Amino acid sequence: MTRHESPTGRASRLCAAAVAVVTGLGLVPAAPAAAAQRTPSTADWKPCPAYSDEALEAMAPPRALERFKQLLARLECGTVSVPLDYRRPKGRQITVAVTRLKAQDQARRLGSLALNPGGPGGSGYLMPVELLTMSDAIAGLNERYDLIGFDPRGVGYSTTVDCPPPDGGPGERPVGPITEAAARQLYDLEVAANAACGRSDTAFLGQLTTANVAHDLDRVRAALGERKLSFLGVSWGTWLGVVYRSLHPDRVDRMFLDSVAIPRFSIPAFEDGRAAAAERNALRMAAWIARHHGTYGFGTTADQVRAAIIALRADYDANPRRFTDLDLPVDGSIVALSAAQGAEIWPVAATVLAELRDATGPTAPPTVKEVLGGGPAEPPPSEPPADLPERFNPTMNRAAFCNEDPSRLDFAAAWESYQRRLADNPLTGRSGGFSGGCAGWPLPVQTVQLRPGGGSLVLSGHRYETPSPYEWTLQTRSIVGGRVYTVDDDVHGSAPLEPACAADVVAFFDTGRIDGGCPGAPVPSGPDDRSPRASFRA
Repeated sequence: MTRHESPTGRASRLCAAAVAVVTGLGLVPAAPAAAAQRTPSTADWKPCPAYSDEALEAMAPPRALERFKQLLARLECGTVSVPLDYRRPKGRQITVAVTRLKAQDQARRLGSLALNPGGPGGSGYLMPVELLTMSDAIAGLNERYDLIGFDPRGVGYSTTVDCPPPDGGPGERPVGPITEAAARQLYDLEVAANAACGRSDTAFLGQLTTANVAHDLDRVRAALGERKLSFLGVSWGTWLGVVYRSLHPDRVDRMFLDSVAIPRFSIPAFEDGRAAAAERNALRMAAWIARHHGTYGFGTTADQVRAAIIALRADYDANPRRFTDLDLPVDGSIVALSAAQGAEIWPVAATVLAELRDATGPTAPPTVKEVLGGGPAEPPPSEPPADLPERFNPTMNRAAFCNEDPSRLDFAAAWESYQRRLADNPLTGRSGGFSGGCAGWPLPVQTVQLRPGGGSLVLSGHRYETPSPYEWTLQTRSIVGGRVYTVDDDVHGSAPLEPACAADVVAFFDTGRIDGGCPGAPVPSGPDDRSPRASFRA
C-alpha cells in the first residue's frame, strides 16, 4: 500500500517513480459475508470509453502504443451495482466499474482472474491492458484466463467522492531538520484537514474500507457467473487479496500476491517497518559504492561509505546549499533520499551523492539538477488530457488508511515516533517527513480479522525492498497460510515484470504449481549500468 501525504504534508520537487506501491491493515468485516452475498449480481456491459490520441500517448510508452490500442479494442467495459453499506444491502446502491479481456483460448479457459495494482486508491480499470503491454512474459495470463480490471469504490469510473481542499496550505518546505514547533503546526494543519475531509460525506467515506472493496469484488465475481475467482494483487492489492480470502474463503481459486502488505496495520508500525527496511537496503548500496571507490571516492568498505554519507547528510542539514538554478534549497533530506534509492537507481544516486559532496556552486551539479528539476524559469508541466482516466484517488487513499488505522496518534506520540525513526536510521531516516498520520480523522476505526482461507495462495516477497519489507510476507503467512515465493531484489511489485518471475506467475495460474522464487531485477554491474525504466524515488 502507498501512504500518500495530505496536502499539508511535505512538498517535494523530486522526480518520483510511478510505483503502484503500498501496505495492509488488520479487520472484523464491516458486514457479514452472508450479507455481502445476499443479492444476485449482474454486470451492465456498455461501450468502453473512447480516448484521444493525447490520452493514449500519456498512458502507453511509444514502443507499446500499438499493442495498447489493440488490447483496448478487445476490452469489454461495464458496471456492477453494489450496496454502499453491506449492513443495509437494500439501501443506497453505488456502482463499481469493471473491465474484461476475454481469454484467447476459450476452449481451455480456466476462469476469471481479477487484478489490482495497489493503493489504496489506485485504478485497476485498465490494468488488463496495461499489464499485458508491460511484459511479453506476463501476456500468457490472457491465454486461458479472462483478465478482470476494476476501479475500487471511491476511484475512477466507480462511484467517488472528493474531499474539499484544506484551508490554507503547507507553506514552504522546512530547510534542515524540522523543529518541534514547526512539527506541531504541521500536525495541527493535518488534524484540521483530516477532520474536514472525514466530515464532508460521512455516509460515503465511512464505507471506504478494504472489507467493503472485498465484498464488492465478490459481487463482481457473481456478476461474471464464476463460482470461484482467481486474483493477482500488488502492494495494497495484496491486502485486498488476503481480506477477500478471509471474508470469502470458499470463493478463491488461485491467488498470487506480490510485495505483501503489513498484516497488522497501524501507521506507526507501517512507517517503522519501511524506515528500517530503507536503512538495511542503504547498507547494500554502501557496499556497492565501496566496490566502485575509483568512481565515487567514498571509501573502500561499506562502513567507510556509510560514515561518509552520514557525515554528508549532517553537513547539509547544518549548512543547506542554495543553487541559483534550483528553486529549492538542498539539505540533508536530499542526501538521505539519495541513500534510500533502490538498486536500479544506485548509479544515479551515488553520482548525486558524489556531486553534492564536491559541489562548489553557484549552479547545481548536472545530475543533482536532473533529479531535482530546474529553477523558476522551468516551464510548468502541461495539463493532462481531459479524457485521461483517474489513476489514483487521494480521498480513497486517506479514507481507507484512516478508517482502518487504530493508532490516531496525539502530537507527543507522533513526535516521539518520528524522533525515534531518525535516531534508528541515520542514513535514510531524514528521507521521510514528519506527519500526524490519521490524527483528527472523525470516523470510527474498522478493523478486519485475517483468517486462513481456501484456494491456492502464493505470497511473493522481495528480499530487500523498502515499501513492503520482506518480513511482512513471513508475518502474513503465519496468519493466513500459503506458500512464500522469494524475489531476490528490492523492486516493489517486480514479479509480473521480470521475465523469469513472470513466467513463474503464469505457470502458477495455469497449473497451481510454483517453485520457491526468482532472481528479480539485477543489481547494476557498475556506474555506467543505468536502467532506462528506473526513476529517482521520492
